[in-house]
Amino acid sequence: MFRNLSTASFSSTKDAPGLKLLVTSGHHAQRAVGIWLFTSAAWVFSMVVLGGVTRLTRSGLSMTDWKFTGSLPPLSDEAWIVEFEKYKQSPEYRRVNKGMSLADFKFIYWMEYAHRMWGRALGVMFALPFSYFLHKGYITLQLGLRLSGLFAFGAGQGLIGWWMVKSGLEEPKSEYAEPRVSPYRLAAHLTSAFVIYSGLLWTALSVVMPEPPGQIVAWVQGAAKVKRLALPVSILVGITAVSGAFVAGNDAGRAFNTFPKMGDTWIPEDILSLKPLIRNFFENTSTVQLDHRILATATLFSVGGLWWSTRKLNLHSAVRNLIATTMGMAALQVTLGISTLLLYVPVSLGSAHQAGALTLLTLMILLNHTVRRPSLALLKTMPSLAKTAL
Repeated sequence: MFRNLSTASFSSTKDAPGLKLLVTSGHHAQRAVGIWLFTSAAWVFSMVVLGGVTRLTRSGLSMTDWKFTGSLPPLSDEAWIVEFEKYKQSPEYRRVNKGMSLADFKFIYWMEYAHRMWGRALGVMFALPFSYFLHKGYITLQLGLRLSGLFAFGAGQGLIGWWMVKSGLEEPKSEYAEPRVSPYRLAAHLTSAFVIYSGLLWTALSVVMPEPPGQIVAWVQGAAKVKRLALPVSILVGITAVSGAFVAGNDAGRAFNTFPKMGDTWIPEDILSLKPLIRNFFENTSTVQLDHRILATATLFSVGGLWWSTRKLNLHSAVRNLIATTMGMAALQVTLGISTLLLYVPVSLGSAHQAGALTLLTLMILLNHTVRRPSLALLKTMPSLAKTAL
C-alpha cells in the first residue's frame, strides 16, 4: 500500500516541474533523508512502547536522580548497593516494595535505565545525520527549521520525563495511597511523545511523497471528500489516546475489570464525587475509565462511518486499502483494550494496546497526508476541471 502511494506520488512529481521540494539534490538525497526520518519516527514509536513496558512493570521510579547527559549504570556490587539504598528512601519502596531483593531492584532499574538511554541515543541518531545532510546541502530552509523545532521538542521531552518521575518520588498526601506519578504529568509526557512522532512521520511523508496520488481528476475530488471526514476522526483518535494516558496515570485499568458494564452498573455512582467538578475527568478512577470507554467506542464507530461513507467514492486503490486497514486497526485496538481490562492489565496486552493506539494514529496521519490538496504546480498539469472542482 505504501509502495503504491509512493510510486503514484513520484509519478505526480515528475509531471509537475514547478513543484517545491523539501529536499534538494535529486531523488537519491530525497530517499536518504526519507529513510533517516522514518527511522527516527520508528525509534520514537519504540520509545513509547518501551515507556509503556516500564510503567506496567512499575520500573519508572527505580532511578531517583537524573542527569541530562546520562551516566554509566552501576558497574560493581558496591555501586548497586548505593543505588539500592537511594531507592529505599523513596515512598514506593517503603509503601509498595519493602523487602524487595537486590535482584528484583536490578530488573526495574535496568528497565528505567534502558528507557532513558534509548531516548538519549535517539538524540544522537537524529543529530548526526541532520548535521551531515545540512553539510551536503540536501535540506531546504523550510525543512531545516521544522526539523530544528522537532529536535528542540525532543530535547525537552527528557525534561518532561524527569518532571513526571519526580512527582512519583514525593510522599503521597494520604497514608493509604500508593506512590505514583501525577496523571497530568504522565499525560503531558505521552502527549509530547505523540506530537514528536506525528511531526516526524508527517515530515518524512512530505519528503518521500511531496504530492498526493492525484493524476486523475476523480481521485482528487474523491480525496477532498475523504479529507473532510478524516480530519475530525483523527482528532477523536488523538483525544482517545490522551484519555488513555489518564487511565494509565490513575491506574484505572485495574478497576472495574468487567465489560460492557462497570461492575454491576453501567455508570458508577461516584463519577462526580470530586470537587471541583472538572477534577473528576482527570483524577477520578471511575470517570476516567468511563470516559475512555465512551471515547474508544465513539472512535470505532467514527472510523467505521468513515469507511462506510467513502466506499463508493472514486479513489486511488492504495487510499481505499488504507481506509480499510484503518477500520481493521480500530476494531483490533478496541479488542485489545477490552482484553487488557478483563485480564487485569497484563504487561503484554497493556503494551500492545499502547502500541495499537500509536498504530491507529499512524494510519490516520498517513490517510490525512495522502488525501491533502495537491499543489498548484500539480494542478496546472491536470485538466481545468480539476481546478474548478477544488
